Parts: sequence; structure tokens; C-alpha cells
Amino acid sequence: MTNFDTFLSIPQFSSFAPVAVSAERILPIDPSACVLNCRRAMEFAVKWMYSVDKALVMPYQDSLVSLMNTEDFRDIVGADIWRRMDLIRRMGNNAAHTGKKITEEQAALCLENLYILLDFVAYCYGENYTEGHFDHALLTQKSEVSAEPVQEVPEVELAALMAENAALKEELTARRAEQQQTYVPKPLDLSEYKTRKLYIDTMLTDAGWTESKDWLNEVELPGMPNKSEVGYADYVLYGDDGRPLAVVEAKRTCVDVAKGRQQAKLYADLLEKKYHRRPVIFLTNGFETRITDNLYPERKCAAIYSKRDLEKLFNLQSMRTSLKNVMVDRKIAGRYYQEGAIKAACNAFARNRRKALLVCLRAYALTRASAYRQEHYYQAEHKREERILKLIQLSFESVTHFHRRSNPDFRRLYRAASECSRKVWPADFHLPRIRCAPHADTSSRRCSTLPLP
Repeated sequence: MTNFDTFLSIPQFSSFAPVAVSAERILPIDPSACVLNCRRAMEFAVKWMYSVDKALVMPYQDSLVSLMNTEDFRDIVGADIWRRMDLIRRMGNNAAHTGKKITEEQAALCLENLYILLDFVAYCYGENYTEGHFDHALLTQKSEVSAEPVQEVPEVELAALMAENAALKEELTARRAEQQQTYVPKPLDLSEYKTRKLYIDTMLTDAGWTESKDWLNEVELPGMPNKSEVGYADYVLYGDDGRPLAVVEAKRTCVDVAKGRQQAKLYADLLEKKYHRRPVIFLTNGFETRITDNLYPERKCAAIYSKRDLEKLFNLQSMRTSLKNVMVDRKIAGRYYQEGAIKAACNAFARNRRKALLVCLRAYALTRASAYRQEHYYQAEHKREERILKLIQLSFESVTHFHRRSNPDFRRLYRAASECSRKVWPADFHLPRIRCAPHADTSSRRCSTLPLP
């Protein structure tokens, strides 16, 4: 008997429930195979949701990460379930592609997270829902059928699944909209120790850190303002020179990471006093991660940085120069409003703002101004990287083979703007090819910049 047997009785779940059962049965034999099957069952369940719910629109590709990260899907499942799913996805990727050892405890957590997802799907889309709970005792029982070959479940094609369930879309979408309102989330409440072992250690391993080599646990730091005058930093990450690059303060999954802010600051103060360089501070509970990089205010980040990223961050900060006295190259951006927009953006960045929005009435003027700023940010005279979000208004007449113009300034401009697009958008994004009409009326062209917080 497994925790997922109850889902086998629902005919609509036939595409993913057997895979979940197989995942639990194989846990005592091969935790890595268990995690792979958890990821596979989750992917099939997500595809099934897309096939029966009108609110979910197919993204640009049907990979699991694309399906999971659409705004509509995240709104439906909620933050807690989405975080559980993301752990299954990352652990499954590690098991499939990196060869990293998966512990039985990690595989059991993936099974529990998968159960919460399928329970949510059954509650929202099923009929005659019966509340259930994940029973850890079932994981320790020897499976009576473990010696039997596991039934092979074929891969699920999203297009075929959508065609098969087209008739059910109206009914199941309405049912989900009605029943989702009364669903009670089941938040994950792990101790700080388990949070560190199951979530944060995995995050560090994914980033390329090696325990006991460049990452140490419970580092003793004398000089803390407490009775024993000794503190223990949860994690300290070291560079190749032996100096600390970052200190990580861990909290349990259900605790706000902000509660560790002052403690992490004291650890960073002691490390700075000892090594004469202030480390970066990370606050995390396994789900939410925040960074303080000693330059910008504390902010959210996707994960703990790798050693290479942290070393690059320190190098960029040490070589950082001022943008206050930027000289605009009039060969690229020669109009007065372009020059004004460039200087306004540079002044905003000089005041430690991380973002600026450049707005132009014409795509031609905007692209020239943004490309010039891009050159400044990536050249050695400034030695830092900035991400630039450009909102471009394009007309049908402006889209053409811009990069084929014979003017070398245009070719240089296009290369710089293309480099900017690769930094901001995915690698497969291509910069729009813009034509500037040679006799266009330039009287209405204006640029402005709006610094963002």
C-alpha cells in the first residue's frame, strides 16, 4: 500500500497517478529513481491541468519549467505548492543530469510534496473529494509488490492530452474555480536543521559549493554581544584565497527570513574585522532568499550565488568608477533629448539605483540611447553590469533588416544593443531589426528616463 493509492481510483488521473505509486514503491531500493519518478508524475499532472483548465494558456514551449512559471499557473496553485513543486523539479534535475547522490530523506520530502500537489488537484478538479494525509509510516513498510516489475507508463503528449480532454474543459474549469476558494493550504513546517539539510544544502550544492572545502557549517565567531561572547554562523562560504565571500543565515521554512537580519549583520561585522573585507549576507528559509551585497539595499534573489558570481561581484565593486561625468558620444546619440536621457539614467545609477526605465516615442531614438548606455556599462571605464529594460514602440514600417545597413556606426550600435538584449532576455531572444526612415519627421522625437526604485 502507498500514499498515492487513493488517486488510482480517479479515472481522470490515470496519466500520472500510477507514476506516483511507482515513485513511492521504489524509494527503499533507489532514492534517485524515486525522485525522477516524482518529477515525472508532477510533469504529467501539470500537463493534465493545462489540458482541462481554460485559465491555463499554453506557453511558448511545453517543458516543465515553462509550464510551471506562467503567471496563471502560479496564481492557481499558490506560493506554497509552487515552492514544493520547484524542489521536486530541482531535485529531479540533479538526479538526472548531475549524478549527485540523493538521500532517502530528500526523496521522502519529494514524495510528500508530490502528495500535496496531487491532493490539491483532486480537491479542485475531482468529485467526492476525501481528505487525506501523507503517512510517513507507509514509507518504512516493505512493499509487497516491490519484486514485481513496475508497469511502464508512456510519456504524456500535451497536444494529445488537450484534444482528449477538450470536452471536459468547461466543466472542470468551473469546478476548480468554485472548489479552489475553500481549499486550505498545508504549509511545510520543518525545523531549522531539516530546512538546512533538505533545502539550503541542496541550494548550495546546485550553485557549485562543496561542503568542508569552500563551505563550512556552524563557524565559530568570538566577539558576539552575548553571554558566552561566541556566535556560530550557520554557513560561511569561502573564496579560493581563504577569505569569506558570504555568510548565510538560515531560518526554518515557516519563519520570515527578516528575523535573522541582525544576527547575520553581527556575523558579517566579525568576519570583516578579521579578514578586512565585508562578506555578502544571504538570508534564507529554503523558499525565500534575500541578499545584502554592501552596495544596494537588501533585496530578493533567486538563490544563493555561486563562488564565481560572488568573486565577480567583489571584483566589479573594487573596480567601480563614477558615472557622474559621462561624456556622450554624439556619433551614436547626438540629439539633445538622447543626451539628457543618458545623463539622467547615469545620475540615477550613480545614486545606487539599480533600475531605470528609458522611454522614447520612436524606437530608433530609444535604441540609439540605450545602446550608448550599454557600451558605457560594459566597457572597462565603468566595469560593472546593469540590466536595462527597454519598452519599445514599434510601427510596421520600422521592422526591417537594421543590421544590414552599410553604415559602420549602425553595425556597432546593433551589436551593442544585441548584447544588451542577451543580458536582459533569454538567449533565444532576437533584437527587433529596426529601420529609421531617412526623411522621417524628427520634430516629435523625445526621450526621457524614469529611475525606478
